[in-house]
Amino acid sequence: MDGMNKKRMLAGELYDANDEELTGERTVCKDLCAQYNQTLPSDRSGQRKILGQILGEIQDNCAITAPFWCDYGYNIRVGENFYANHNLVILDPAKVIFGDNVFIGPNCGFYTAGHPIDAERRNQGLEFAYPITVGDNVWFGGGVHVMPGVHIGSNVVIGAGSIVTKDIPDGVIAAGNPCRVIRENTPE
Repeated sequence: MDGMNKKRMLAGELYDANDEELTGERTVCKDLCAQYNQTLPSDRSGQRKILGQILGEIQDNCAITAPFWCDYGYNIRVGENFYANHNLVILDPAKVIFGDNVFIGPNCGFYTAGHPIDAERRNQGLEFAYPITVGDNVWFGGGVHVMPGVHIGSNVVIGAGSIVTKDIPDGVIAAGNPCRVIRENTPE
């Protein structure tokens, strides 16, 4: 394997998602996710060990309530005091970086992968991936979906059910489909 599609994937270029190397890496990761999802919730050390095998970087006090699924895992970085509720899905052919004190409600997804609009290239199995970054002190309500290439600042609340298609600045409350800034995030 020449690794060309993996290099293209990591560079944000169109790549063949059906490449043998990438398919193999996804299979290994999915097997680990399945193992994690079958680990008893009371077996915190077992869960932590498996998460350490899945994620590219993990800090202390990280908890992800099963089930959890991702594509590669090595592109995911989580900061200190990270919590995700049931049914977290991260499609991570590009980097997904979470800061410290990030809380994610149930049924949320972070999707770096996208597909060409034209059917001919899409039907060839081509896709692209753009990174997602999330700052510190961010809370995602249940059912939030974050699209490729989005940057979410620090001290942000994203309302339940939001579809985040564009960058969200620091210090705001944002919600909706598409997600938009509602107001500043102030103590009041």
